[in-house]
Amino acid sequence: MATFDDSTVGTSTGATTPDFRARRKSQPQVRSAKFGDGYEQRITFGINQDPKTWDLRWSALSNSDADLIETFFEARNGVEPFDWSPIDDSDTYKFLCRSWEREHQYADINVITATFEEVFEP
Repeated sequence: MATFDDSTVGTSTGATTPDFRARRKSQPQVRSAKFGDGYEQRITFGINQDPKTWDLRWSALSNSDADLIETFFEARNGVEPFDWSPIDDSDTYKFLCRSWEREHQYADINVITATFEEVFEP
């Protein structure tokens, strides 16, 4: 399994570290039953019931670093998970990147935005 970091991706020092203002989203898996009198029962569903989603941005990337990050995502093609340590955590978790965008801002200045979705696999 690959790890999304500078040594694996091959980028220059720190290029795989996303910008500040990264957004973490939680949406727990909840099952509910609604009753005719307005009452509702809720229960969490599954053992891994709160996967995280991260909206990330890398700005001011050189063409070569942007190419390497994009190649890393393309190699996994949205189906192969990779290890990544979120910004506020020293532990590593498994994520998928199903979508990303690259913006060519200036000569040799690129911005990549991506969504990392936490997955639970052995």
